[in-house]
Amino acid sequence: MKTLDMKPLEIQMVYDFICPWCWITHVNLNDAIRRAGLEVAPLLKYIPFEINPTMPSAGRNRREYRSAKFGGWENSQELDAGTVLAGRRAGLDFNYDRIEVTPNTRLAHRLLFFIGMGGDAVKTDALFDAIFYSYFSEGRNIGDSQVLADVAAGFGISAKSVSFFLATDALDQEVVALERKAQTAGVQAVPTIQIGRTRMSGARPPAALMSVMKETATGRGLW
Repeated sequence: MKTLDMKPLEIQMVYDFICPWCWITHVNLNDAIRRAGLEVAPLLKYIPFEINPTMPSAGRNRREYRSAKFGGWENSQELDAGTVLAGRRAGLDFNYDRIEVTPNTRLAHRLLFFIGMGGDAVKTDALFDAIFYSYFSEGRNIGDSQVLADVAAGFGISAKSVSFFLATDALDQEVVALERKAQTAGVQAVPTIQIGRTRMSGARPPAALMSVMKETATGRGLW
């Protein structure tokens, strides 16, 4: 069978933009894809999963929200410190001191879904990373449509078009449907990675992800 006739290995990543481990896992996943050396490049699909589906549209003060969720600000800072170290190993900068708001992520999910519909996997992947960077490194409120329009503009996407799109409820039901489908399939936390029939929850190192890719691809004659 010719390579061009082969269907790519499908990888699903269930994520939320306020999950630091999702950003780390995304970097590890791309590293694993490069190192796997598959003849046919895998098809990476992003599945939205809101950690806080009832979060107010304006978000909440991060310190207040995290203190209430984790039993105090000190506990929250200890958890943050762990992701800072893990992020450095992955080449990522987490600047929690810059973050004032824990955002509602629905608009960000809708934007990524919208751009993904265009079929440009490279641009979609880059935007995915840029939204995380905007939040965790720059401390920007990614629940704000103008912030998202500015991020998208960095990739040649019309900020005006993004603002117009986000001002409507277009694709909102589609995003909610994807979230419910993931929940029905048994996903309870993010990040969750599905490679073939293998599902993995939590952050995984590149070597572990690459191993599953190779095993799955070998069984399908893609490697």
